[in-house]
Amino acid sequence: MDPIDIKRRRLLAAATLAVAGCAQQPERKPARWTAKQFHNQPALSRQHQVLTDLWLQVYKETEGRLNVTVYPQDNHLEGSDPAALDMLQSGELELFTATGSVLGRKVPAAEIQSLPFAFTSQAQVHRLNDGALGEYLGRECAVKGIYRFRYGLLENGFRHISMIERPIHAADDLRGVRMRVPDGQTFRDLFAALEAQPVTVDIRDLYDALKTRKVDGQENPLVVIEFDKLYEVTRYVSITNHIWSGFNMLANLRFWDGLPQNVQEVVLRNLRTFVAAQREDTDRLNTELQGRLASERGMIINTADTASFRAKLGPDFYGRWRDQFGSTAWSLLESEVGRLG
Repeated sequence: MDPIDIKRRRLLAAATLAVAGCAQQPERKPARWTAKQFHNQPALSRQHQVLTDLWLQVYKETEGRLNVTVYPQDNHLEGSDPAALDMLQSGELELFTATGSVLGRKVPAAEIQSLPFAFTSQAQVHRLNDGALGEYLGRECAVKGIYRFRYGLLENGFRHISMIERPIHAADDLRGVRMRVPDGQTFRDLFAALEAQPVTVDIRDLYDALKTRKVDGQENPLVVIEFDKLYEVTRYVSITNHIWSGFNMLANLRFWDGLPQNVQEVVLRNLRTFVAAQREDTDRLNTELQGRLASERGMIINTADTASFRAKLGPDFYGRWRDQFGSTAWSLLESEVGRLG
């Protein structure tokens, strides 16, 4: 049996209750505080499993006082991530994981996490976001009524391009390509600058958009190609590492401040432990999938000439985004990654 399929079977039992929209442990006694956790990944994803395990451990250590139900794919909410972020800010939703590009709708500086070709390694990303840049983003979030967990940045991985009919070798190959992108201006701006046609499609609709040829290709970390079965609807993967991708753990600020300190401490301690393990696991799987997607899924993989991508972006691209993010966020970024543009 396919080793990844074996892992899927193991995860399926743990995910079944959440797929049905039920609490993780229906026999639990009434809690002092209850909360909903939304995220946009499928129930068999690494993210869903780590969040399920995290909140079950918190439930145990708080002796049932805090009970969090985890809902994959944003509980099929109409409007998906942007709508969930609105709910989080208003207090209708207590917990949510969001990419920097989605969070940027409320906190513009957060979209700096999605800046193209800014980062060269996961370690670099996490040093910044667990450190000074993360602290700054946390303050910006608090102004908007959102609590950002400093050590809660979940790993998704560097993004690559997968295509239906042909590989991408250099920037010129993207001219005219209908490229699916997630919601976020950095993504649209990047592919427009590369002369592609960016098409915003929700992750839940991505498989069908490829199958029906609404788009010619998409870009995501390899774990998304695997767990969303995009290998069934695309054939070519071009390794580009063009944008790092991950998910900020967020809470409604009023909800978080309403928890007693000892409960907060349990959450923070466990969150840091579970997220560290998730980062390592996802990084390892993304590395393994470069071989597995070829040998087990029949995909054709090449390494693209990303220097041609960078040359097309030029200093104007980074200058626009420096003005958008502001001098504080930009200087914190460049202190780690060096001068951009």
